[in-house]
Amino acid sequence: MMNPQKEPGVGKLPQWLKKLGFHSALNPAKTVKISAPIYKNTVDPHTLVRNSDEIVKFAIAQSEILSQEVKDNNFLLVLGGDCSLLIGSALALKQNGTFGLFYLDGHTDYITPQQSHTHGAAGMDLAISCGLGHPNLTNIKGCRPYFQEEHVFCVGNREYDEDYERPILESNVHYFPLNKLRNLGIDQTIGEFFNMLEINKLDGFFVHLDVDVLDNEIMPAVDSPQTDGLSYQELAKILEALLSCEKAMGIEITILDPDLDPKGKYTQDFIKHIVPSLKKIS
Repeated sequence: MMNPQKEPGVGKLPQWLKKLGFHSALNPAKTVKISAPIYKNTVDPHTLVRNSDEIVKFAIAQSEILSQEVKDNNFLLVLGGDCSLLIGSALALKQNGTFGLFYLDGHTDYITPQQSHTHGAAGMDLAISCGLGHPNLTNIKGCRPYFQEEHVFCVGNREYDEDYERPILESNVHYFPLNKLRNLGIDQTIGEFFNMLEINKLDGFFVHLDVDVLDNEIMPAVDSPQTDGLSYQELAKILEALLSCEKAMGIEITILDPDLDPKGKYTQDFIKHIVPSLKKIS
């Protein structure tokens, strides 16, 4: 479990991926770097979220860059950082239309600050992006909610605690924990997502990928490891189906912590498995 008193290493992820060949393998048309926000471990008394002022500043800076890329219809590949990265991505999308979200994560990240042990935005980012929480975080530039709950699929959670799951079960988010995903099947789950996009006539959708959705045996370099998780084969099937859709606007990758993978073993495996899925983007 993450220690909130210590700055996590996830902010080093973009440069780490570049060093290990991710960027050269994909050869993006353009790269833009945004400096990570200052890390403060104090909990804001208004939002009850740690470092919320800096998170808001970063989200605004991020959204200003991404918003233009959305306008230009460029596919977004956003590299974290932790899951609070979603706030800036979501804000950029909301400013350009109505979009869906396929949220791939080993946790729901759909809780209130009162439920959180760490008070970290990274454990509440989906809730924040759907408008649950203090307006300083949920209503940046008057855009609350960044995603409507009914336009979100939350897929892959394997923290089955009753109290933890209650908020998302009581919401309108389409919820597919790992056990349900496997029972229903990947094809049907994604089919239901595409059907939701069509019914609601959405402008497109975005994919959030927290690497802790992967099995801990193949991706232990995360701040909140758990047993079980997706295989790389399952992840590839999901991503290739999603990213081959013309309504896919982009994907963000979060939580892989270079400090927890000093030899790069798990990161190199991740790059080897995810690059083919990203290269298939039409």
